[in-house]
Amino acid sequence: MILRTKVVVAATGMALSLGLSSGIASATPDVSAVVNTTCSYDQVIAALNDHSPESAAEFTGSPVAVGWLQQFLGAPVPQRQQMIQQVQSIPAAAPYSALVVQVANTCNNY
Repeated sequence: MILRTKVVVAATGMALSLGLSSGIASATPDVSAVVNTTCSYDQVIAALNDHSPESAAEFTGSPVAVGWLQQFLGAPVPQRQQMIQQVQSIPAAAPYSALVVQVANTCNNY
């Protein structure tokens, strides 16, 4: 369960940026960058590889995470918002916020 949670959280981090400024925590992060991303799966993975090769290797090695990210990227905005809210309810997601923000804010460069 912990690995699955970590993978789902990491997946959220990739597609999505929880909208936090780097290093700043927030009780209600702005998820607009994540929810409204126009990045493709390949762009998200490239950005993740650039920012955290270890997280990228772990993520791409998990069919659950890959499937979640693909579902997220293919979903309409209202469904993306629900998916992000589900992940935000997992306390283990908090440490991934900064990485998610970095990926969401830079994936269009790849």
